[in-house]
Amino acid sequence: MENELRSIGEMARDSGLGVSALRFYDRAGVLGPAWVDPASGYRWYAPEQLDEARLLARLRRAGMPLADIRLVLAGWSGEDTDLVRGLLQAHLRRLERGLAEARGEFSTLRALLDHRESPMTASPRTGTVHLSLPAPALAAALDAVRFATGRDPELPMLGGVLFDVEGDALRVVATDRYRLAVARVEAVGHGGSREQVVVPAPLVDAMRALLGSDEPARFAVEGDRVTLEAGERQASGQRLAHDFPDYRRLVQLPPGRRVVVDVAALREALENGPVRVAEEREPGRSARDISVLTTVDDGTVLVCGDGAPEGDTDGNRDVSRDVSRDDDTAGDTDRGTDGVGYHVGVDRLFLLEALAAGGRDRLVLEFGPAPTAPLAIRRADDEAAFSLLMPVRLDD
Repeated sequence: MENELRSIGEMARDSGLGVSALRFYDRAGVLGPAWVDPASGYRWYAPEQLDEARLLARLRRAGMPLADIRLVLAGWSGEDTDLVRGLLQAHLRRLERGLAEARGEFSTLRALLDHRESPMTASPRTGTVHLSLPAPALAAALDAVRFATGRDPELPMLGGVLFDVEGDALRVVATDRYRLAVARVEAVGHGGSREQVVVPAPLVDAMRALLGSDEPARFAVEGDRVTLEAGERQASGQRLAHDFPDYRRLVQLPPGRRVVVDVAALREALENGPVRVAEEREPGRSARDISVLTTVDDGTVLVCGDGAPEGDTDGNRDVSRDVSRDDDTAGDTDRGTDGVGYHVGVDRLFLLEALAAGGRDRLVLEFGPAPTAPLAIRRADDEAAFSLLMPVRLDD
């Protein structure tokens, strides 16, 4: 029988639906497999189900509600197409109405922004900063945040690293909307008010290349010019002519459950464990591999295939791997029961990059009180250095 059927992996590849989506639509009673192996639970699909799965994928991409999808599939093969045409037209009207409402709201928001701005009276950037910083500490700070800089040409203000100077500290911050990273460096020499400057990513890389010795580095801002000197070498260029978002507001999160993890073990579980393919994507962004994490009552972090219940394996029997460290420090970082039991999806590459940027053999994962809260990656010995990853919605 198996020779005549498609495996769930083959159906996913050929239809455009992910494995997790096929499982979801099976559980929802929308598209069930032709046969389920009673021993393994593995799903198999008939060849004629491929066209139906491709139709389902199109309806899914168009954002059609599940109730309407059921009716479209039920009426698709009938001779009378009025029902299907009516459902498609009704959904299109909903989308057009939603777009019109969004345009109206955005128009109002633009008017509010225009009212706030007064380009004719805008003054040039005249801030002056002179700092002395330990080169190794600055290098480590840049390494901790550089991975999170943005690459979207429509958001140039995120295409660099914020240098936030206040008192005796320099904080460096980067975000691309989907992740945010912060690090702090002790500094001397600035006696003025708080100053912020966004340094473009290529200049940040040039600065980082200078920081190979233990001697102090000198950071300066003169108007629109940013300079870093290390020994006899110098990197200099124009600051970005944009304001950075208020990152302090972005990092104000409710407390969650903190678990110490062994980075090498977590990396191995992420790299070799099963993943989901994100079904939804933004224009210009390629499909992403999503890892699903969860915690259990004893503080263990599990990397799961797709959050499927036990027994729903489809060939991935070892879908969970224990990556937590059971040691005396784990109790010190456990804030209670928040973050236990639910599944949180994160971009696997983003998490791997955050682990590398963390620069420690052990790091602290902080799960928020709900799966919609960012996942925080922290250092146990440095509260000022951390990164946040926005979760990926697991709607199926």
